[in-house]
Amino acid sequence: MHLTHYKTTPTGDTVITFPRLECWNAKTKVATVAADVNKRRVLCRIPLTLLRERFGATPEEPMQAVTTHRLVIQEAARRLIETESFEEDGSVLIGAQDI
Repeated sequence: MHLTHYKTTPTGDTVITFPRLECWNAKTKVATVAADVNKRRVLCRIPLTLLRERFGATPEEPMQAVTTHRLVIQEAARRLIETESFEEDGSVLIGAQDI
């Protein structure tokens, strides 16, 4: 599957919502939270290392930190989307500087 680089609308009418869609990739050790941006899906990724550093996540239950700190993670993702800080695959990667 090929994802294109997503650009927000130039008019500033960007609508960003966060449905309760999230998952954990045990192989890459990255949590993903979905965002809907003007009715298009953007995957917002946050690595276990950052979840552990900022929120005390455990390797056994990393998604508990995502659930507990959902609003902080969503706000970081929102800022990355609004500044069009997309990865090559169209996702956003939340880093230490974002939280």
